[in-house]
Amino acid sequence: MRTMAAKEAKDKFGALLDAARREPVTIAKKGRPVVVVLSIEDYERLEALEDAYWAERAAAAEQEGLIGAEEGERLLSELLNAQD
Repeated sequence: MRTMAAKEAKDKFGALLDAARREPVTIAKKGRPVVVVLSIEDYERLEALEDAYWAERAAAAEQEGLIGAEEGERLLSELLNAQD
């Protein structure tokens, strides 16, 4: 992964965009990494991986007997309405 100083990234923004399309680029400020710039394709791939991870976790929770968000909201609504 390439690293650029923040000033270089600012001064050579076009070059930063070109580099980020090829591979993620770390931007450092005062020698400390602060952000990573990556292509939209890499970002979308990471988002899809995260979505798949949480879908798998939700399915496992449901198999263990935990209820989903919709059912939880319905149950909570029923309990609150029963107190009236």
